Amino acid sequence: MSTALIAEDEPLLRRQLREALVTLWPELVIVAECEDGVQALDAVALHSPDVAFLDIRMPGLTGLDVARQIRGRCHVVFITAYEEHAIAAFESGAVDYVLKPVQPARLATTIERLKLRLLAPPSDLQHLLARLLPAAAKGYLNWVQATTGNKLRLITVDEILAFQADTKYTNVLTRDGDALIRKPIKELAEALDPALFWQVHRSTIINIRSIDVVQRHDDGRMDVLLAGRKERLAVSRTYQHRFRQM
Repeated sequence: MSTALIAEDEPLLRRQLREALVTLWPELVIVAECEDGVQALDAVALHSPDVAFLDIRMPGLTGLDVARQIRGRCHVVFITAYEEHAIAAFESGAVDYVLKPVQPARLATTIERLKLRLLAPPSDLQHLLARLLPAAAKGYLNWVQATTGNKLRLITVDEILAFQADTKYTNVLTRDGDALIRKPIKELAEALDPALFWQVHRSTIINIRSIDVVQRHDDGRMDVLLAGRKERLAVSRTYQHRFRQM
């Protein structure tokens, strides 16, 4: 008996894949269904499945991020709507791929190949992921481990509205509240994707997708109001040029 998890953020596609697997491979036990990459990592740690069906593009941690974390621990099947990802995955040693929308005939072929792969240890996938993870290859952060009270939280960068320096720590601002990390603003500025995170002050980095209002004042000052937050974050003159087109 083999076990598997499904990580797919679209509920309809997740259900379709589960139903197709139940029909085509009734002996397979689906031990977990996950909506994002963080849940998938937790499920792998909890259930140790033989196979992980991972959507390449999920919010937060993508299927590629998860595959990098679990490589060598279980077999991987990538779920993708993009043929170029599928071809690269298959040719580079991934178990196989499932194209969206799920096609029973193609899935049946995947299952037969997968049954043969299960007779051998999982592929490492290191070379494949180096090709398919350009952001990771550049060192961009996908999540941070932060402290909230006495608890540790894994916060994906998609959840983060801004970072603010706070004495020895950096404050992580989210819609649900704040948390603390030890990484300084300077290191964060070098590690975050510059297309998504802008430094607006020597002590502040913001997620540009979280901007609600940019306020220009008569005296030349500028500040930013973030969606879901009440405080205004100052934009120093050094960085005001970023907002000239907004």
